[in-house]
Amino acid sequence: MPNLLLLHGALGHSDIFNPYLTALSPYFTVHTPLFSGHGDRELPAEGINIKKYTKELSEYCKVNNLTDVSIFGHSMGGYAALCYAMENPENVNSVMTLGTKFDWTEEQALKESKMLNPDVIIEKISVYAQLLESQHGAKWKQLLPAIADLMIDLGKNPPLENNLATINIPTQIMVGDKDHMVTLEESIRVYRSLPNAKLAVLPDTKHPMDKVQPDLLLRLIKDFWNLS
Repeated sequence: MPNLLLLHGALGHSDIFNPYLTALSPYFTVHTPLFSGHGDRELPAEGINIKKYTKELSEYCKVNNLTDVSIFGHSMGGYAALCYAMENPENVNSVMTLGTKFDWTEEQALKESKMLNPDVIIEKISVYAQLLESQHGAKWKQLLPAIADLMIDLGKNPPLENNLATINIPTQIMVGDKDHMVTLEESIRVYRSLPNAKLAVLPDTKHPMDKVQPDLLLRLIKDFWNLS
């Protein structure tokens, strides 16, 4: 059975894919790895960046002997998926991304990272703070600034920039029409820069994975991977 990796975003968790596992398991052996610092995985002392997460993905595939994988990545998971595909084209069959931000500049990264202040989140979005604690434990307060550093590093050194044309595998770039973090324009730019890509815009869809309509996303997944 073909292997499918489902990759969560920054501050996300593999639990977000639970609504999709039953529908996908007849077609794939589904893998839902966690990036370090997320869930029960320790936050590395040296910090995190997209290169580290790409390496973790590579190590996961080696350990599990995955040499011909399809990948779905939400948000940062989609960015890591394309980085892995760029470095290991022989190992990746195809990639779908949803809500992945591609336009990383230092200015943009600093703007996004300022929103990752634990004290502000506790004060203004207490429900979100409780969710983060339930998913990542007490270390969620350390995970936020680590993700902020990851964003700033991406702004300084975006590895996909100028390299998209080298990714020849079938790819589908997807974005919600109400995503306030990812623009339709940047998604179209990346879609046009990839040699073998499709584009899908999800109606009435915001950025968080739990705001996506599972039936809609499953239809797009089944269409892309020709699942009957």
